[in-house]
Amino acid sequence: MISCSDIFDSVSSLAVILALEVMAAIMFVPLIARAQTNSSAPVTRGECKMEPDWNVAVGSSKVMPSVLRGVGIDQRLEHQIPLNLMFRDASGQRVRLGNYFGSKPVILSLVYFNCPMLCTLEEHGLLQALKLLKFTVGKQFNVVTVSFDPHDTPQIAAKKKSLYLRLYGRPAAARGWHFLTGSEASIAALTQAVGFHYKYLPQTRMFAHAVAIMVLTPGGKLAQYFYGIKYPAGHLRLALVEASHDRIGSPVDEMILYCYRYNPSTGKYSVVVLHLLMMGGAATLLMLGGLVFAMIRGGRRHDTGMQG
Repeated sequence: MISCSDIFDSVSSLAVILALEVMAAIMFVPLIARAQTNSSAPVTRGECKMEPDWNVAVGSSKVMPSVLRGVGIDQRLEHQIPLNLMFRDASGQRVRLGNYFGSKPVILSLVYFNCPMLCTLEEHGLLQALKLLKFTVGKQFNVVTVSFDPHDTPQIAAKKKSLYLRLYGRPAAARGWHFLTGSEASIAALTQAVGFHYKYLPQTRMFAHAVAIMVLTPGGKLAQYFYGIKYPAGHLRLALVEASHDRIGSPVDEMILYCYRYNPSTGKYSVVVLHLLMMGGAATLLMLGGLVFAMIRGGRRHDTGMQG
């Protein structure tokens, strides 16, 4: 027979676990909050300036090359991009940027098609991340790759599109991955809207630019920035789910998003410790309630059997 002392011992053990979780929250959450508050580069939800580490050491000081001054990215989270801008697609047709928005989140990459290094690395990194995603371009989201070189042509865009669609290997992407070229005015309006600053170098006929992709909502608002040339597929999935306003994804994605929060200063998701502790506490309480219910019910069955 299950005695009251057995129930008390079990409840006491779970109560100790719950108390430890509460103590951890009290001790560590303020420390983490203080560390975030004291960080050297405070971040607001509105704008966050991110510049590549172009600094080079000269003696004991650091000097940025003049050709790279002003090159970088200003995060403009939640800002609306102008969807009425006109570009040309890979077939040469004039298209409105808003044609690729409306029902799905969008990944935007800004490159120029004759770039000898960084842009190719960026697109290759994006391709590798897309191949790891279970989501498929053209189904759950779209990708728009725009050249910021006004001299790039639809013919070059068509070659790039054919190459990356073949490497991606999913037929649905043909209607979801778009390669655009445009006039200097349209390019300037788009790059300014997303905070992308670059500079043309006439001596080399190349562009100095930073590297990042952006995730936008179906309505065309900037939701996330991912820097560099490698984009973790798991983080990219979370960004797409969050930008879609739960139109795509699963309950597991929602649970993960509850425990992780996008950090604009790093362009990555980081753990929300308090939320993890709250989930642990809730799980402990559920276990506690379930155990008490099971033990009381078992005791009643035992008593009924004895009476019979």
